[in-house]
Amino acid sequence: GQDVMPEVNTVLAKMRRFSEAVRSGAWTGYSGQPMTDIVNIGIGGSDLGPKMVTQALAHYAQPGLRVHFVSNVDGTDIAETLKLVRPETTLFLVASKTFTTQETMTNAHTARAWFLQAAGDEKAVAKHFAALSTNAQGVAEFGIDTENMFEFWDWVGGRYSL
Repeated sequence: GQDVMPEVNTVLAKMRRFSEAVRSGAWTGYSGQPMTDIVNIGIGGSDLGPKMVTQALAHYAQPGLRVHFVSNVDGTDIAETLKLVRPETTLFLVASKTFTTQETMTNAHTARAWFLQAAGDEKAVAKHFAALSTNAQGVAEFGIDTENMFEFWDWVGGRYSL
C-alpha cells in the first residue's frame, strides 16, 4: 500500500494554520475586522460530525467566536442563520466532497448572494468562504481561493470528512 500520512499531515498543518488565524483574529474579512461567526454549510456527515465535535468541545471554544450550522435545504434554515450574523465578520465553511451536493450548494449560493449584496466585490468571497472538498475546480469557480480549500481523498467517504 501507499503511505498516505505525509499528504494527510500536510492538510492537517494547513487546517491548523487557518484555524489559528481565525481564532486569533489575524484572519480578517474585507472590512479588516476579525471573524465573529462561522457558518458551516453541509449535510449529513458534513453537518453532523462538525456539530457533534463543536458541542463536545464547547468548553474549549474561543470566546467571542460563534458557530452556526446550516443543513436544511428549506430556505428558512439559512435565512434565520443569516439574521444572526454580519457579512463583515462571518466566515462560511462549505463542506461538500464533490462541491455539487444540491442541498449544500443551494445554501452556499444563498449565503454567497447575501454576502455579495453587502460586500459588493466578488474578490471579497475569498476572505469569507472556505471549502472542505475534493473539487478544486468547483471551489475556484465559486470564488473560494483554493488555498482555503481543505482537501480529502477519494478513499475518505464524505461522512468521514470531519
